Amino acid sequence: MIARDVMTSPVITISENATIQDAARLLIKERISAVPVLDEAGKLAGIVTESDLMRRAEIGTERHYSWWLWMLSDARTLATDYIKSHATSVQDVMTRTVITVVPETPLHEIAELFERNHIKRVPVVDMSGDLLGIVSRANIIQAVASAGPKLDVSLPDAAIRSKLLDELKQQPWAHAHKMNVMVTQGVVELWGFVDNDEERQAVNVAAKSIPGVNGVNDRLMRAPTYGY
Repeated sequence: MIARDVMTSPVITISENATIQDAARLLIKERISAVPVLDEAGKLAGIVTESDLMRRAEIGTERHYSWWLWMLSDARTLATDYIKSHATSVQDVMTRTVITVVPETPLHEIAELFERNHIKRVPVVDMSGDLLGIVSRANIIQAVASAGPKLDVSLPDAAIRSKLLDELKQQPWAHAHKMNVMVTQGVVELWGFVDNDEERQAVNVAAKSIPGVNGVNDRLMRAPTYGY
């Protein structure tokens, strides 16, 4: 699947000239946690999230520094905090460097962006920079919920064994040369050694995902360690 398949469109947006209060009201009204910001040309200029509106002087939530922390903080950090708590315009608090994707970006790449950059959403733009949609973590979860079970035809025992062994040989975490697989009436028997519990679980997951597998008997053992 790609971004186009799961993105939310059209996207709720806000002008960079809008006020902080406008942004807060919009987040509440639309029940969203972030909103893309457009410039006067209608291009993506930034994004405002709930966290950008947390530290506000008008409600007493601005960051308070102890004297020693204030002495240790650099001027740039102090100025940034002041902007976040006192700015009146969206353009002063929004994140300007926005990670974006194109409609053809595969979902696995988007999931990696979420994890690597600790973000929860990415705007989807075309080659000219026009905002087309937005993909959030919720959209990924919705795709998982909608996927349902695979509809592959059940494989015979010999094919199950061959498919599992081929899968394990392709995985860098698996020690396929230490394992043996036997399949009887769809029940997979796993024999041999693994180095850790994660490898054991991954082997079981690989077996259970093959069409036609009715059960897995895990007889794997931890590989012995030898001291010198």
